[in-house]
Amino acid sequence: MGLIKEKSAGAVVFYDNGQEPEYLLLLYEAGHWDFPKGGIEEGETEIQTALREVKEETGLNNVKIIDGFKWEIQYNYRKNRNLVRKTVVFFLAESETKDVTLSYEHKDYTWLPYEEAYSKLTFKTAKETLKEAHVYLIKVKNKQQRLDGL
Repeated sequence: MGLIKEKSAGAVVFYDNGQEPEYLLLLYEAGHWDFPKGGIEEGETEIQTALREVKEETGLNNVKIIDGFKWEIQYNYRKNRNLVRKTVVFFLAESETKDVTLSYEHKDYTWLPYEEAYSKLTFKTAKETLKEAHVYLIKVKNKQQRLDGL
């Protein structure tokens, strides 16, 4: 028995409908709502992992990473009789479509505006991740609107 370290990467995926961004949540087999994420494979960067996991879990292959946002969470869980210290790095990614094809790993998905998405997420770390991503996205959009207005 010992401490095992694992690292995953994923993305907070949003769709911009012109008014309010909608966020993609996945219902995992275990019954919790969360974001697409998964283990980093040999030779992959964190961003490559996030994009691959989004594609594998949702069928979305046209997502674009938004520069400047990277949020890391950590939690512990038990695997067999070992304690696992898991680190997950999240990026913010924009999808051009809401056309999701779920993988076998998930039971359902939904696109929701911020408040509803925040309420639906199961874990505190996921809620914090969404909050940080949303605040960042609003800042980027406001900055873009100011630049467009010049």
